[in-house]
Amino acid sequence: MPDLVRVSLAIEEPLLKKLETMRKAERYTNRSEFIRDMIRDKLVQQQWERDQDVVGTVTLVYNHHHRQLSEKLTHLQHHHHDMVLATTHVHLNKDMCVEVIVVKGQAGQIQKVAGLLRQQKGVLHSAISLSSAGKGLA
Repeated sequence: MPDLVRVSLAIEEPLLKKLETMRKAERYTNRSEFIRDMIRDKLVQQQWERDQDVVGTVTLVYNHHHRQLSEKLTHLQHHHHDMVLATTHVHLNKDMCVEVIVVKGQAGQIQKVAGLLRQQKGVLHSAISLSSAGKGLA
């Protein structure tokens, strides 16, 4: 870990109170780590906005009884094998499944693949979780 540097900042009292409320709600024990994580979150967001090399997950919830849906999802993942790192498939009940797909690549390409997966008939919900390949966060 790089050397820590102390900084001072001026902030309006009402904004500081909101910061403290957020910190406590998220159970951070100190303000410094909370602010560091807020900065890292912003850096990850910028990596996605700038179409950089990133990682993330695509989560799909679907009814596995829908005709050929599982095959279509598998085909799309194979077609984009260069981005798909791993897939976890879980049976929620006798009808519903959730699939979590770990992806790595250019942010824009990941979003395109996520869109193709989401568009398949029978997919009831889809979400992308954004993260970083780790560059520039420390």
